[in-house]
Amino acid sequence: MQNTQLPRSRRGRPDAPPADPKAIRRSLAYLQRYRLQAALPYLFLIIATLAQLAVPKLVSNIIDAVTVGARARFLLDAAAQLPEAMAAQALPRLLAAANLPADWSLQQLTDRLNADVADAPAMLVSAGLAIVLFAAVRGVFAFLQAFWAEKNSQAVAYDLRNDLYAKIQQLSFAYHDRNQTGQLMIRATDDVEKVRLFIGQGLMQLVGALILIVGTLIILFVTNAQLALVTLPILPIALILFMVFGAVSGPLFAKVQMRLSVLNTILQENIAGIKVVKAFARERSEEEKFERAATALMNQQLKVSRLFTFLFPVIFMVANLGQAAVTYFGGVQIVNGALTLGQWQQFSLYLVYLFLPIAQLGIIVTQVGQAGASAARIFEILDAKSDVTEKPDAISLPPVRGRIEFDHVTFRYAGSDAPALQEVSFTVEPGQTIALLGATGSGKTSIINLIPRFYDPNAGSVKIDGYDIRDVTLDSLRSQIGIVLQETTLFSGTIRDNIAFGKPDATMDEVIAAAQAAAAHDFIMAFPQGYDTPVGERGATLSGGQKQRIAIARALLLDPRILILDDSTSSVDLATEVRIRRALDRLMKGRTSIVIAQRISTVMNADQILVLDKGRIVARGKHETLLEESPIYAEIYRSQLVDDAHQDARPSLAAATA
Repeated sequence: MQNTQLPRSRRGRPDAPPADPKAIRRSLAYLQRYRLQAALPYLFLIIATLAQLAVPKLVSNIIDAVTVGARARFLLDAAAQLPEAMAAQALPRLLAAANLPADWSLQQLTDRLNADVADAPAMLVSAGLAIVLFAAVRGVFAFLQAFWAEKNSQAVAYDLRNDLYAKIQQLSFAYHDRNQTGQLMIRATDDVEKVRLFIGQGLMQLVGALILIVGTLIILFVTNAQLALVTLPILPIALILFMVFGAVSGPLFAKVQMRLSVLNTILQENIAGIKVVKAFARERSEEEKFERAATALMNQQLKVSRLFTFLFPVIFMVANLGQAAVTYFGGVQIVNGALTLGQWQQFSLYLVYLFLPIAQLGIIVTQVGQAGASAARIFEILDAKSDVTEKPDAISLPPVRGRIEFDHVTFRYAGSDAPALQEVSFTVEPGQTIALLGATGSGKTSIINLIPRFYDPNAGSVKIDGYDIRDVTLDSLRSQIGIVLQETTLFSGTIRDNIAFGKPDATMDEVIAAAQAAAAHDFIMAFPQGYDTPVGERGATLSGGQKQRIAIARALLLDPRILILDDSTSSVDLATEVRIRRALDRLMKGRTSIVIAQRISTVMNADQILVLDKGRIVARGKHETLLEESPIYAEIYRSQLVDDAHQDARPSLAAATA
């Protein structure tokens, strides 16, 4: 069998898989299911970014309109105060101050300055309205981008959770034996949410940052290439910083998720076993265990926080260096007349557009690290190989007669060196009842787990009506087998829902008939709501015996040709056991039945009794034969007779079963 166990540390806890870029790409591949819908937020993002890039140019126009108008007013006032003779002498200097051709006349200068003063208010209004318009466009498309990005991320999370749940349902018992419930739960909840946040926010921020950086650089070089070259060396420094921090943060986020999984596992186990905790007065001990796990999680999160607490100041320092360089060299150009005040302000705003997304990359690195670690954990489950799989050419098992054959079956559980079954061979003919008897760990449960193919044998074969069960589909096999396990599991819902779990379309009459056969009808009707009585989580509102009888009714409702009973009367009192045994004796007629029982008195009438010891069949036959020929069986029988002699209820039971 393939080993599909989650990786474990030396202490036995699941190790955190490293953040995997391929896992993130596989997560993004889920967006391909939505095609046009997945492209919409990026289209809206481009439009919103272009609207954002237009604003600094409009601000520059406003500032230049103000400065030109103010300068024109100042020069007009200065020219008006000069005598006519001096005005002619000052004309060259006035033309130079107004950046006008040196051959202009005083009248041309005056007309131009009056025009500049008159045009300034209109330019202010038009630029202001344009800013409002572009802001509105950006707001609308930013909303559309955020809405569709969120919708897409929720769709991906929906698909991931469904795929995870379906995969967990398909994985074999061996996989679940090796892995903790809390670990699987955290991957279907918190890990999926981390990936969703990256797709809905981090990825959009990353794409938006790249568009803004590229667009800003293009505008900067077109506007003032010399000044743009001053800021260019800052970008590689910032990018190298993010690459280094990204490489360091990825494993840290993976460990955060691992610590969170451990915490979730402790919480889940403690809540599930709260009765045991209270019964043994272990509340304080469990609190300390939870506190240790919470402390480990907090310390790991603090490590991440320390890393990014150092990262962000470094980013802002780099950005401030760039701003200082632009301030100095831009100021020199203004003094030399190569740059207007409005152009300098425009350049400064574009510089903000350049360094702001670089600063945002710090947040993006955080989400990439979290999403990478979580995606790796998600696909670790989705890629897990089940020990029990259907062959590509598996056939549907036809309605069975019930012949079961074990042919030299050897089986061991994953991680165990000692085999649970060794060279086990036996045949059960249709309609026969076979009983499995033996000490704990002798292999009884392993046999019944192999029949519905919960596990596959390591050697040998299991056949039903001559079909190797590995050659048939799982649904066609298991739908013809009724099982009552020793550990009864009920689901939240009503009693009727639990009885009809394997046959949801069963009529009420069929449900009642199954309950009557399992000696459950009377206690069900004693509840005020009858079959509509809620059973609570894991059947908490019912006694052990009541849950056992509902589980029996659930199996009988399927009317299976093969019936497996794993010590199905272990949780009932003697009087109820008698009623259940009588019902089962009638129902097992005509069915192939495999019965596990701890007491010989419940299997004395079986067609064949198999006595197991350390995974081997050490004796087989009917009760009378085994009593004479099998020392182990005789010893079990005698020890149980001694126990029965000390029970006052046993004579009445013997009379009832006579």
